[in-house]
Amino acid sequence: MKEYKYKINGNSYTVAVGDIDDNIAQVEVNGVPYKVELEKKAAAPVKIVSAPRPAAAPRTATGEKVVAKPAAASGAGAVKAPLPGVVMSIPVKVGDMVKAADTVLVLEAMKMENAIHAGRDGKVAAINVNPGDSVLEGTVLITLE
Repeated sequence: MKEYKYKINGNSYTVAVGDIDDNIAQVEVNGVPYKVELEKKAAAPVKIVSAPRPAAAPRTATGEKVVAKPAAASGAGAVKAPLPGVVMSIPVKVGDMVKAADTVLVLEAMKMENAIHAGRDGKVAAINVNPGDSVLEGTVLITLE
């Protein structure tokens, strides 16, 4: 039971609300039990909401879409996007030496940040994307030597 304390016109009341079955509530006021009939609510009207329209894909100054497409061929030193997403940050620079487990890029996909690892030891030869770029699965993000 939930218990409440009220003061009405200078009089103190202790109200305990017990079980509610259908529209009948078991209420106790200052130790005296009551059965209280609750007013039934009318069914709320059903609202029909149209689905929101997706936002347009970002474009460059020339009007081209900012979506990198997967490269046709890539070498063994390519770090590819495992899923489509947006490049959040690139903590490496061209010329940096990386180990296989080092994070070379952070990719946001499905509202989660995913750390993309080098996959093998090597030297960063090229960074093919910029922070904010949208990439598709299989896009070569970074090339290692």
